[in-house]
Amino acid sequence: MRSRMHPKYYLSQEIFEREQKKLFRKVWLFAGLKTLLPRNNSFITRKIAGIPVVIQNFEGELRAFENVCLHRSAPIQKDPIGTRVLVCPYHAWRYNAQGEVASIPDGDTIYCLGAAEREGLKLREFALRAVGNVLFVNLDASPAPLEAQFSTEFLELLESSSSMYDSEVMVTTWHGKFNWKLAYENLRDANHPRFVHPKTLGKAVNFVPRVDIAQAEETLSELPETSPDAMWHEMRRFSYGGADAPIPGLARFDWHDLVERWGSQDSYYNWLAFPNLHIASANGGFSFTLEHHIPVAPDRTDLEIYWFSTRKKRPYAFSSQVLLAQMHGSKVIVGEDVEIMEMVQAALHPDAPLPTQGAYESVNRLVERWYVALMEDGHDI
Repeated sequence: MRSRMHPKYYLSQEIFEREQKKLFRKVWLFAGLKTLLPRNNSFITRKIAGIPVVIQNFEGELRAFENVCLHRSAPIQKDPIGTRVLVCPYHAWRYNAQGEVASIPDGDTIYCLGAAEREGLKLREFALRAVGNVLFVNLDASPAPLEAQFSTEFLELLESSSSMYDSEVMVTTWHGKFNWKLAYENLRDANHPRFVHPKTLGKAVNFVPRVDIAQAEETLSELPETSPDAMWHEMRRFSYGGADAPIPGLARFDWHDLVERWGSQDSYYNWLAFPNLHIASANGGFSFTLEHHIPVAPDRTDLEIYWFSTRKKRPYAFSSQVLLAQMHGSKVIVGEDVEIMEMVQAALHPDAPLPTQGAYESVNRLVERWYVALMEDGHDI
């Protein structure tokens, strides 16, 4: 079976911009963790599909706004995370919980804005949904329901697991030299760990590639329907989660008794939220790693990675060391993935042959079929 993914989809700036418009500015995207916004005026800032966004806590209510002052277009909140009122550092325009201009220093004397003009000053607000402790933002002016993108089963699993996240978090960012789509293709490939990670992940977890012949045969035909509703419905198939593979002889550590374990299986848990979020627990639900793949350019992807345990039963002095150990172990595995993805990206060129795929890659082929229809056939979501 030949892939539908022509090399141009990983190389073209024009297609990258088309993706931003037709995909990333239409769907629900990971925007941060609710645990990082614990009090009034706590905030996090992001750049989502090229648009600066601030998510801020207003007396317990979380809201998302475009992080651009309406006066001179300066960022209102300039740090990645913090606690500060929503006021621009350039000329101190201050905004309230509705995104309206609440005060302008010397506004009457030097700006001379009319009442009607001032009343119309309001930051662009974006739809925001919390699923447990995972925050999703939609940049579209008329966003589809979150339930159009993710199945009820997936949302229930994500809410249940993420509600157990602890508030102590470590974060780092890798700047990868590869297209963002290579990341989701790699994550959906259960055959690669034994070859790419033979001494790390592949040694600890036995991932078994599964063949669904009916699904593989389905990928040989085109999408039967391409209306917006049908495109949303098809996309729901690309996000799933839960126990992915057993972990024989799961190692036990003293800190496991100090946190509230999620689940009860000695399994590698895996959540894939299309298009660019991956959450995993490599120790049977005692801690989690969250990877957010941020498209930067056709051949550049930032991997923003979070590490956290499940909720502590009580504070303990060495919790930061536990997260640091998790981070170092995870970074080895991520580094192995980044190396192979960068090798693939570097080998691509406009006349490169289309890949030949196996039956076990049917989910990736479903994604390809949907993606090509969205990018090339004038369809929309």
